[in-house]
Amino acid sequence: MPNTSTANQKPARKKRPPLKERLERMGLAGEWDYILHLPLRYEDKTQITPINELVSDVDALVEGTVVSSNENIFAKRLEAVIEDDTGSLQVKFFKYFPGTKELFKEGNKVLLYGRPKPAWRGKGFEMLHPNSKLSKPTHELDKTLTPIYPAGEGIQQQWLRKRIQTAFLNVDIKDLLTEQEKAQLNLPSLKDAITSIHYPAPDANLEELQNKTSPGWQRLKFDELMAQQIMMTLSRKRRESLKAPILVTPVDKKHSLTGQFYLSLPFKFTGAQKRVWREIVRSMESSVPMNRLVQGDVGSGKTVIAAMAAAFAIDNGYQAALMAPTEILAEQHFNKILEWLKPLNVKVVWLTGKLKAKEKNQALEAIENDANIIVGTHALIQESVKYKNLGLAIVDEQHRFGVEQRLALRAINSEGLMPHLLMLSATPIPRTLAMSYLSDLDVSVIDELPPGRKPITTKIFLLSRKDEILESIRNELSQGRQAYWVCPLIEESEKLELTAATVAYEEIAAALPEFKVELIHGKVSTEDKNAIMDRFKSGETSLLVSTTVIEVGVDVPNATVMVIEHAERFGLSQLHQLRGRVGRGSGKSFCIALFGDKLSHEGKERLKIFRENSDGFVIAQKDLELRGPGEFLGSRQSGVPLLRFANIDTDAELVTKAKKLAVQWIENNDPRAEIHASRWFKNKEKYLEA
Repeated sequence: MPNTSTANQKPARKKRPPLKERLERMGLAGEWDYILHLPLRYEDKTQITPINELVSDVDALVEGTVVSSNENIFAKRLEAVIEDDTGSLQVKFFKYFPGTKELFKEGNKVLLYGRPKPAWRGKGFEMLHPNSKLSKPTHELDKTLTPIYPAGEGIQQQWLRKRIQTAFLNVDIKDLLTEQEKAQLNLPSLKDAITSIHYPAPDANLEELQNKTSPGWQRLKFDELMAQQIMMTLSRKRRESLKAPILVTPVDKKHSLTGQFYLSLPFKFTGAQKRVWREIVRSMESSVPMNRLVQGDVGSGKTVIAAMAAAFAIDNGYQAALMAPTEILAEQHFNKILEWLKPLNVKVVWLTGKLKAKEKNQALEAIENDANIIVGTHALIQESVKYKNLGLAIVDEQHRFGVEQRLALRAINSEGLMPHLLMLSATPIPRTLAMSYLSDLDVSVIDELPPGRKPITTKIFLLSRKDEILESIRNELSQGRQAYWVCPLIEESEKLELTAATVAYEEIAAALPEFKVELIHGKVSTEDKNAIMDRFKSGETSLLVSTTVIEVGVDVPNATVMVIEHAERFGLSQLHQLRGRVGRGSGKSFCIALFGDKLSHEGKERLKIFRENSDGFVIAQKDLELRGPGEFLGSRQSGVPLLRFANIDTDAELVTKAKKLAVQWIENNDPRAEIHASRWFKNKEKYLEA
């Protein structure tokens, strides 16, 4: 028999974490954190609105007398009607306390703040769950708009307002800008700016406050951008104080490894590649550690530039290492570099965490002794890896790695020198983003595709037309071509009605029995993954069903069709990356985006942009507008402080002004720079190391 004394007991309520812990989760620790904890919106309780002047869906403060009150016990509902000299208003509560019943006794005069809506029954308006209290003759209306703050678990607005008021008393909001600087920038004082946001006057422009375009918001955004630019500039200056290997162009260029490699290539560099190569050489000829990002559209030829840079380091007696975020991408690089440089007697070593013990030990020994180029994943930065003399670190898809990972790869070598760093990105970064977040980097752009690359035809269809698409693919495969079919999930999900890769694979294999169809995804073992990719590259497999593991790096010139199922679930840049897997050979290529019937407005806009644009820089700019900077920079762990208030797209003018003043302060050794940065970035030292 069950223990009846405990069987009917309710489960114990989960204990709420201490207040301090909950506040720290919100980023609230020091006084400046509270000063910069700014309102989400405002309530206007500075004036009473007559009932006959109420507007639907516009919050208002109303004063009136309760003329009727009725509690429906069965429906658990409290209804009341209040009147003023101009009309009546219905009030309803579906959750209420005994005190609410007491407040809405007939004859009581009450103050209500809420959002009026057309009454469910009868004429006029009703308010659901308005903020309510007794109206007293001595009651004074608020002098400013009431701020509503972001709040965490169990943290009340009233408590937050009082705590922020306390912070105002405890902090001397000293303005670091001079009167002349404020006048030139046409900005208010810092104290006035912050006060106007926390405690706006009754006549303040509410639209400007909500849109963060008021003079106060402009000043706050400028200060945030200024702090960011100071950090970027300090980071660059710190890097310039370190020493890197000075690499020298060999006198006999033709017989150098770099020269032989260049001459052995079966294609000519584009003008953009030649320009970027010259920029890289100039950086590596300096004793200042190179910190260069090479960005270019898919297929623009970044890998060969990276291989040239590695050859240049080897010519000078140094090792080069290339780290990629996934095994598939790392192996693509390894095979390509092996194909290019092994015939020139370059020792290329492969290192990944999934190597067998014997293979791993052999790789580690080679890295410490005679390896020229080491290619791999995160395994390159394990403690057991001891480089002989690393002179160049190459990081592909750099936004997928955190600061610590990038730092580990370019740690000071045995000669006391920091290796040069070359980062690659197939996601072109918009100018405003580069200016704001990447101003401590040198950015090189390959903005030209190799000649002969044919444009890819992009088409968009409803998912219900899948059978037609399969028939078109059958025609393409029968001509000896190959295809990709990409899905957003590995297995079926009850939460998302998306076609899983496993289900899609079974459907397609059944629909195309005359062709070899295979499935690849992140859960496939490395050994099987490699075997599947080898069969696809050789042409043995005609169609590859996949998740986004093939998003970057996969190069199969014979593949001419890319189908992206539930394309509405992918970001613009990701769609563009997937499209870039085809169009690499001489055949005409197609990208087909299939979407479900539940398509949001944003989803429609994204697919329209994708269909109409093939330029990666246009795609990147549109993606920035739709999704914000996170897509380009990775998570906050990337070390780049994402902005809380400023918008790098709409506030580009402020970015320019902030950068100019930040550089001026630092060049003049102005102590204000350090103080200002400390207000905004607590982990300043960690960021400077990045």
